[in-house]
Amino acid sequence: MRNRWLGFVVAVLVIAAGVWAYPHLPPRVPTHWNFRGEVDGYSSRFVATFVFPLVILALAGLMQVLPKIDPRGKNYAKFGDTYWLIVNGILIFCGLVQLLVLANGLGAPVSMGRVLPVGIGFLMMVVGNFLGRIQPNWFIGIRTPWTLSSDEVWRKTHRLGGRLFVVGGALFMLAALLPGTLGMPTVIIAIVVLAVIPVLYSLYLWMRERST
Repeated sequence: MRNRWLGFVVAVLVIAAGVWAYPHLPPRVPTHWNFRGEVDGYSSRFVATFVFPLVILALAGLMQVLPKIDPRGKNYAKFGDTYWLIVNGILIFCGLVQLLVLANGLGAPVSMGRVLPVGIGFLMMVVGNFLGRIQPNWFIGIRTPWTLSSDEVWRKTHRLGGRLFVVGGALFMLAALLPGTLGMPTVIIAIVVLAVIPVLYSLYLWMRERST
């Protein structure tokens, strides 16, 4: 999971799967589902098969470059294993989503409305367990003006953020098991918790640090 080339392997595998599946797919392939698991978006066979794998390939390449252009690039030596574990986790998840799209297009009975929230929740919980190990940088983590201006604010914010990601991931997984009338509010609560609390907490820590 910490291999820096794993993302390229994922991209090659999903491209190969697309080449195999392409002749068997219908002209229009479902590529988007609402929270109830109903198809609400289609793409052409070519787009559904190859565009997202190319995005994965581009992301794998970008993640190789970011540590080299980051003004705080020296910090990556302190959390390199964590960086690649999180990056590879995200890229593997993207690859699995692409495989699910292909499987759905081929007629497999995949309940995307259930599977995707569970997958997102699991990924969030994995990231949350390692978020506290990320050192200050410009590209990965909870980047607010206040975490970027103070290493101590960064450290404390990421420690709290890690716990919140685990809770948010659990809420996402729970939402997949609930009916739509309850599942959607649960997801909204999780998103609000993750988007708002770390930002406000980092501002609070920064103001407290300035006052002392």
